[in-house]
Amino acid sequence: MSAPLSLGIDIGGTFTDLVIHDPRTGRAVIWKESTTPDDPARGALEGTRRVLEKAGAKPQEIGRVVHATTLFTNALIERKGAKTGLLTTAGFGDVLEIARERKYELYDLFIEMPKPLVQRAWRREAKERLGPDGSVEIALDVDAALAEVADLVAQGVESLAICFLHSYANAAHERQIGAAVAERFQNLSISLSSDIAPEIREYLRASTTVANAYVRPLAEIYLERLEQALRTEGIPGGLFLMLSNGGLTHVSEAKRAPVQLLESGPAAGALAGAWFGRNAGLERVLAFDMGGTTAKLALVDDGEPLVAWGFEAAREKRFLRGSGLPIQIATVELIEIGAGGGSIAHKSDLGTLNVGPESSGAQPGPACYGRGGTEATVTDADLTLGYLNADFFLGGAMKIDSVATSAAFDKLAGALGVEPGRAAFGVHDVVNENMAGAARVAIAERGRVPSEYALLATGGAGPVHAWHVARKLGVSRVVCPPGAGAGSTIGMLMAPARVDRVTSFTTPLAGADLAAAGRVFAGLEKESLDVLRLTGADIEGRTVRRLADMRYIGQGSEITVVLPQALSEAEVKSAFEAAYKALFARTPPGAAIQFVALRLSVSAPMPGTGGKLELPRHASATALKGTRPVFFPDEGKMISTRVWDRYALEPGVSIDGPAVFEENESTFIVGPNSTARLLADGSILAEAN
Repeated sequence: MSAPLSLGIDIGGTFTDLVIHDPRTGRAVIWKESTTPDDPARGALEGTRRVLEKAGAKPQEIGRVVHATTLFTNALIERKGAKTGLLTTAGFGDVLEIARERKYELYDLFIEMPKPLVQRAWRREAKERLGPDGSVEIALDVDAALAEVADLVAQGVESLAICFLHSYANAAHERQIGAAVAERFQNLSISLSSDIAPEIREYLRASTTVANAYVRPLAEIYLERLEQALRTEGIPGGLFLMLSNGGLTHVSEAKRAPVQLLESGPAAGALAGAWFGRNAGLERVLAFDMGGTTAKLALVDDGEPLVAWGFEAAREKRFLRGSGLPIQIATVELIEIGAGGGSIAHKSDLGTLNVGPESSGAQPGPACYGRGGTEATVTDADLTLGYLNADFFLGGAMKIDSVATSAAFDKLAGALGVEPGRAAFGVHDVVNENMAGAARVAIAERGRVPSEYALLATGGAGPVHAWHVARKLGVSRVVCPPGAGAGSTIGMLMAPARVDRVTSFTTPLAGADLAAAGRVFAGLEKESLDVLRLTGADIEGRTVRRLADMRYIGQGSEITVVLPQALSEAEVKSAFEAAYKALFARTPPGAAIQFVALRLSVSAPMPGTGGKLELPRHASATALKGTRPVFFPDEGKMISTRVWDRYALEPGVSIDGPAVFEENESTFIVGPNSTARLLADGSILAEAN
């Protein structure tokens, strides 16, 4: 019999979450290990040993390892990627700096635009030119292009992005020079835009390809080392990577296009929200994932998170659209709405309280970690307000320094001129208001209303803040799933394998050759299945979605439309108009429609993605652990609140708020005038009365 267990590893900014899951019984064992920023794999391997020990399992029982990491995103943010060069069409060497010719803050005289990942001296031009239809206007001068690349290699360039004008319509020139460069410079990493992002818009395509080239050598080294380290530990199972689109892929595909992994951890959180929401019988969920560094929100409609076809990485201003590097990949639509548990509170230049964006990270961490941190953080505030139990942090596995927390808030309160308790609630409330405000805007932009949703909280800090964030949003139902503190990792273990592909198809809908579109989709599906087979996914159980980017002729932007199974002009037009009306409420009369690109999304179930999750339980007689004072803003004071052992609660039990539910990886806070019920799947559903 093959090794039955699955191991999930999610490396976050503060903690590395690990989960061992047995799909046969649903049994799951969770461990949180402090992230080791100097070498993230070291903390992951130490955590692997600990979670195996806790589960009473042997390394050889692990049949597969699923991994998500922020390593590549951090490399972009910190500009710690490979020495990267860009080869582009003559006249387009400045495309990375010209960008969209748009300021994200119109009146900021000192605005800082995103710095290109490739310095000007390492951007070189090739003599070649294609027309918008892919026709050759100027033939490629291979020898001259090779000479430019040779000079880059001599200067120490390790990775090369090749992005020619209109290569989305004809990849011949990119492939020709790519093959010549690969033959001559065998140690040079090469990324072709026609492979990474074959879409219109030169800057977006160049930015995505350059980002891939920038992190690709790092990804190759990291993934090879991790694979080897897992084998050394005696784990025989294959390594699979979480993608930004909410699916899994195999190592070779991750090495080829690591840009697809930039949002892997947050995407797993959204996937967990969708999975737990379906289990709880909820069709509309706001998946709220708050960890040690950031808080993110994803909208889940009809049991599936919304997917976008691009996002921004490494923003200069975290919440300002246009201040980052555009990345054209399929990604779960995530909204960064706030800070995390490790975010540092400080007095602003105006004398007000600010929280974040600076984070204490894993080292030194919040003051209460006792690792040398002296600044007050969100976690320190939650401890001061009674939301967290100093004697039960990570189930008692981590010793908490309450004296350091008190000293940190004395310092902050002194700077602000308020009492320490008021400063602590100020930190908690500022974070909640920031998140609620960002969520309101994001939900409204998508034509939704918050009250239609239930807020489902994951991450170590998510269940602590969810109730108060929901109150600010006007959401009456809050769900805390089992194992919420490691929700992203659980979501990874339930994820299918997935491939998203896109190709240019610029043609008016009227009179379009839809048979040709069908052939394009067939080719994309064959390419996708070749990738999926290497994951070992259940190909026969696959789900295939055909989509198209479409717009009215003359518009500068397009929308993505799910296409009907039968490709007829009338049905495609109907699908486009329905999608357009959903966004803009009306359609312009008499306007002609056109295709811009065709997209294919293929997902298939992975072996071992069992539908059950069983966490440790013990006798219900021990469910009430006692009481402790907890601050609730509706009452304006500390209230003696019952504290419940989540592992001892029986499904169907109903508990009146206020209440605190403790588990090893997180704590769920429920306010007064509410009722909390334990659902059959182990989730706690709290509703305001």
